[in-house]
Amino acid sequence: MATNLALNDHLIADAVKVGKHKTKREAVTAALEDYVKNHQRKGILDLVGKVEYFDDYDYKSLRKGKKR
Repeated sequence: MATNLALNDHLIADAVKVGKHKTKREAVTAALEDYVKNHQRKGILDLVGKVEYFDDYDYKSLRKGKKR
């Protein structure tokens, strides 16, 4: 999909250099991937206070009861 964007040339050049990318396209793609991953990680914070947690839960005792 061809897209024309007006991007800051200095910022793109810095991204190419810092990220050691071969092309501007690689730099922009890497930046977009990082952006998406970052926002997906932030979504985990929405679960704070919504997940039930039991302090007395002992997973090790449950392992002892299972046979392989």
